Amino acid sequence: MSTMKFCRECNNILYPKEDKDQKILLYACRNCDHQEAADNNCVYRNEINHSAAERTQVLQDVAADPTLPRTKSVRCSSCGHGEAVFFQATARGEEGMTLFFVCCNPNCGHRWRD
Repeated sequence: MSTMKFCRECNNILYPKEDKDQKILLYACRNCDHQEAADNNCVYRNEINHSAAERTQVLQDVAADPTLPRTKSVRCSSCGHGEAVFFQATARGEEGMTLFFVCCNPNCGHRWRD
């Protein structure tokens, strides 16, 4: 398997890029204009598919994160607990930022958005 390549100019990762005119594979830096010819024409792609349980665990762990802001001005509709952590993120398929809440009750972990 191929190893990752890094830019000689700025040490950022090099990404595969096709030179359609010369019909060769290049590795190009997205930070500066450095490019170099690939020594192997095989590009590997690693896709990671997470199960729903893995995603849920990540969000439940969010409630225990001491760096996230907390509020007591909301009440969980699932368990009635009066404390939640909140953060902003982009929602799938939507533009702009959305305010997400996660219940701080360790037995609940209910999440909702504002």
